[in-house]
Amino acid sequence: MIRLPAVAGRFYPANVEELTRQVRSLTNPAEPGQKLRARGCLVPHAGYMYSGHVAGAVYSRLELPRRYIILGPRHFPQGEELAILSVGTWQTPLGEARIDSALAADLKGACPLLREDSVAHRAEHSLEVQLPFLQMLVGDFRFVPIALGTIRFQDLDQLGRAIVEVVAAQKEEILVVASSDMNHYEEDQITRAKDRKALDKVLALDPRGLHDTVRREGITMCGFGPAVSMLTAVRGLGATRAEVLRYATSGDITGDRDEVVGYAGVVVH
Repeated sequence: MIRLPAVAGRFYPANVEELTRQVRSLTNPAEPGQKLRARGCLVPHAGYMYSGHVAGAVYSRLELPRRYIILGPRHFPQGEELAILSVGTWQTPLGEARIDSALAADLKGACPLLREDSVAHRAEHSLEVQLPFLQMLVGDFRFVPIALGTIRFQDLDQLGRAIVEVVAAQKEEILVVASSDMNHYEEDQITRAKDRKALDKVLALDPRGLHDTVRREGITMCGFGPAVSMLTAVRGLGATRAEVLRYATSGDITGDRDEVVGYAGVVVH
């Protein structure tokens, strides 16, 4: 199957030349000696004009492998709660990105909660907007798309542990990407304070703490579920530290500080 782009022309340019120029403007790849090796990362998924510079800061600094597991929230109610696609390609204006069918099959075997489901992915932007960055910076890569519509810690933990089992058995490096924006539609000062509480748990590599803090503090971090699973996975794979490479809010772009969305770019080593 070919999954057609859902948000080209809205979240990022639909024109090839314009998209190429924008991604190049949002990325500034480091010299080889300055590249960071990572097991996982947290990147935003808003329109490129708002959060692309944050995502670009992460992808620019990493030693990017050729295989990825990309976890994103399911923003719409349709579809399975843990929806995976294991066959085909995803199309963007830059071409087609191939699904890693072998890796997807292993993940489904390790995590029975995963369900094959195109409905959850059809209109979802959280995974799609990551692909042009990888197409530009990596070129030939494969990925497994997983959209999460659950915030049950037990399910998120089970998925994270399954990722550990599968990735640990691979010979090639695999980067676990969690796609998430941070707090939504509150004043800039409030959003930054709330996001700091969530990011403290991310930096502590504390998936349970992140889950509980987001819910207790009313932090509207749309992809905290993917972040919980990513943190569970990277901890199990031996990660020891994390760092924020860039943080911003939409107010930094628009000048409107009354209702902002936070964006964080985090690398986990």
